[in-house]
Amino acid sequence: MRILVVGAGGVGEAIAAIARRRDFFELMVVADLDGERAASVADRIGDPRIKSAVVDASDSESIVALARAESCDVVMNACDPRFNPPIFAAAFAAGATYLDMAMTLSERHPERPYEECGVILGDGQFAVAEDWEQAGQLALVGIGVEPGFSDVAARYAADHLFAEIDEVGVRDGADLAVAGYDFAPTFSIWTTIEECLNPPLIWEKERGWFVTPPFSEPEVFEFPEGIGPVECVNVEHEEVVLIPKWVDCNRVTFKYGLGDEFISVLKTLSKLGLDSVEPVSVRGQMVAPRDVVAAALPNPATLGDKMTGRTCAGTLVTGTGTDGQPRATYIYHLVDNEKTMAEDGCQAVVWQTAVNPVVAMELIASGTWAGAGVLGPEAFDAVPFLDLLAEYGAPHGISERKVDNPQLAI
Repeated sequence: MRILVVGAGGVGEAIAAIARRRDFFELMVVADLDGERAASVADRIGDPRIKSAVVDASDSESIVALARAESCDVVMNACDPRFNPPIFAAAFAAGATYLDMAMTLSERHPERPYEECGVILGDGQFAVAEDWEQAGQLALVGIGVEPGFSDVAARYAADHLFAEIDEVGVRDGADLAVAGYDFAPTFSIWTTIEECLNPPLIWEKERGWFVTPPFSEPEVFEFPEGIGPVECVNVEHEEVVLIPKWVDCNRVTFKYGLGDEFISVLKTLSKLGLDSVEPVSVRGQMVAPRDVVAAALPNPATLGDKMTGRTCAGTLVTGTGTDGQPRATYIYHLVDNEKTMAEDGCQAVVWQTAVNPVVAMELIASGTWAGAGVLGPEAFDAVPFLDLLAEYGAPHGISERKVDNPQLAI
């Protein structure tokens, strides 16, 4: 397998750092508009199979040219989702397998943004699914941690733990702390603003997809292994789009443990218009306010040595177990920042996001996962993925929950 990784930020670097210990690929090109950043990643990893290049993620033709020049059969999108359309199109044009960790962006309903759906996450990719299928090419979309591991967990629950599923509810929480900063997001603030301030999606079998106001339906969820209770709220996320396509259930939700301070900051950014991606004139220069916010905050990839704690991503499934009894189970993936920094020099959040596409690429390389079209992780057998994830030293966990109050562990 010859891989082109578009984007040499925190997740792109972590992909290279994790992959270096495996033998499923012969070449990995880490490419970025900032050639020095890409080169520093390749130099730090120190694996002769991993090299750097310069590419403009917004320019499909340049991505195609690089993929062809390096004979890459896989294009791994490690950029913010605003770059999905050109990278996705380039992979198709190059005849390559495509992977991403977040799907094409949504657009709010122009008149009733909190009452009706507009353009839904991934619509732009699913619209051309038939083209990919007819070409015999695979686009594996949403294969980070969330979406990604969370979707694999839903597939595993449906196949092995439940006879009938009522709700699939993805829940994300952490006890991470960053020393020396009053406010320092541990993941791309550009993406965080996008998903947290957009109207959250919910899916119900009888109703389809619908939206709610941001930060709605708060609940206190008890996370495993000592993280403890964290308040989680509705957030727009791809699992609500992907899971119903392949998993038979009645309802799908996504809730994120943001915390009061983070929510307050996001609301303030929205009130001030600093969440906007529309450029404004600043002393004669056209600048998008959201890009200014991102530039003013520390780069999440550089925070690892100042971070402590763990991050937990998982899927809460409720319904009827295979024994015919009511069941509530949380299938989760927990990562400790101390461990990821010691092993790969990458902070926990970006590492946890990156390990999943690396596992998926190895499964594709071996032929264990195969298909054509635009497919989510739920479309594949979950067991080989979970087994290989454990081989990578990052096993999943299972927490049985109280049936009458699934937010609490038994």
